[in-house]
Order: sequence, then structure tokens, then C-alpha cells
Amino acid sequence: MSVVMLSLTGLCALLIISILFFILGYLVWNGGKSLSWDFFTRLPAPVGEAGGGMANAIVGTLKLLLIASLMGIPIGVIGGIYLSEYGGRVFGFIVRYTTDLLNGVPSIVVGIFAYSLIVLHTKHFSTLAGGFALGVMMIPITLRSTEDFLLAVPRTLREGAMALGASKWKTITSVVIPAAYRGILTAVLLALARVSGETAPLLFTAFSNRYWSPGWNQPTASLPVMIYTYAIAPYEDWHRQAWAAGVVLLGLVLAANIIARTVLSRGIAVPR
Repeated sequence: MSVVMLSLTGLCALLIISILFFILGYLVWNGGKSLSWDFFTRLPAPVGEAGGGMANAIVGTLKLLLIASLMGIPIGVIGGIYLSEYGGRVFGFIVRYTTDLLNGVPSIVVGIFAYSLIVLHTKHFSTLAGGFALGVMMIPITLRSTEDFLLAVPRTLREGAMALGASKWKTITSVVIPAAYRGILTAVLLALARVSGETAPLLFTAFSNRYWSPGWNQPTASLPVMIYTYAIAPYEDWHRQAWAAGVVLLGLVLAANIIARTVLSRGIAVPR
């Protein structure tokens, strides 16, 4: 019986891995041959003309992720610290339950929320609005992951520091957080990977732009929106570039996941 179950589980694992590699291979096959230097350095060509690139979308995606990080990471990390070290039963349960609900909210609803809160009041789409929407989505992921990694720190470390006369906050900043920094960094990277491919919130907030978007208060292009726009267009060259953009976006997500796993498994040197 154990041999049968082992064979079934191995077959299921092989099937899942095969599907994953088929999707990745199909994407790389169609998009890899369309990648070129122009794709990374040039703006989109006029409608109906072949060529061009998505340099503005790549820069726009990085700007959106920067705003999302500046908003979502501090709130998520500080919230996770509070829940793991100070959160009481009732209030902690409410915050955790609310966070889990926020994590399950469809991304398009978050986009509508950011649209009503920022776009309607400013009367235009903007990079800031798009970054805000992605930042909201980063908060629950970062918060819950940070809390889990902090709770994994042995209680004896806290007790030892406080027995030596350290205050509660000093114990957290000098003992608990350094002990869990790899997990917190992993949570941040995975949260970035999670929101980097979101399209629906950006349709309501950052919208798109076929040119450079200076500053933070104008519509900006992003890789997910450009993929959506080019994929449904009737131009074959746009389809080719959509595949190439998918490879670039997949590469960013895979890089973030690989770095996160590497940091979590091996760790990095922390300056003292």
C-alpha cells in the first residue's frame, strides 16, 4: 500500500511540475525570440507600425513598485512587530482577521478603492495612485509573514535579553528583529513578486502611457497593462511584444523568488 501511495504522490508531483515547465517553456519560446536591445531601450512605436519597445513600461513598473514598497513595507513590518510582540487577544484577533480579509479582496476591488480615493479627487490617473493600490495589496502579505517569522524566534532569546536589563523595545530591535531579518526580507521580496504582475488595479489608477512619464503625478505605463493591451490588439507585432514583456515580467518575479529563497536558506551578513 505504501508503494502505491508513494507512486501516486510522485506521479501527481511530476504532473504539477510538468505543467509548470510547459507554461514556462511556452512563454520563453514565444517571448524569448522577440527580446532585443530595442525592446529595453525604445518607446512603443506608433499604432500600426512595427518595432519599438517597452522602455517606458519597464521604468513605470519600477516606479510603481518603489511607491508600493515605501507604503506597504513599513506598515506591514511595523504591524507584524506589533502583533507578535504587543497584540492582545481581542485586538490582535481583529487585526489578523481584518488583514486576512484584505489579503483575500480581489485586486480589482482594491483598484476601485484607489480610484475613488485618489483618481476621482485629483481628476486624473497617476503613478502615485497606482503605487498606492499596489501598496495596499502588499500590506497584508508583509504583515502576516513578518508576524509569523517573529513568532518563530525562540522565547528564550527575549527572556535572556530582558534578564540582562534590556527594555522591551530594546529587546525587539536588538535581538528579535536581527534574529528574524532573513524571514522579514523574504516576506518583503515575496510581496513585491506578488504585486508586480497585477493588472486590474493599475487599469483604474496608473492607466497607461505610450511615452515617458516624468514625475509621479501623471499616467504611466507598466508591463502588466502593456501585456494586456498588446495581447488583445489586432496587430501581430504587438502580440510578439506582449510575449516578450511576459518573459521580462516572469524573469522579475522568478528573480525575486530565487533571491528570497536564497536569503532564507543561507542568510546574508548583517553589519553591526
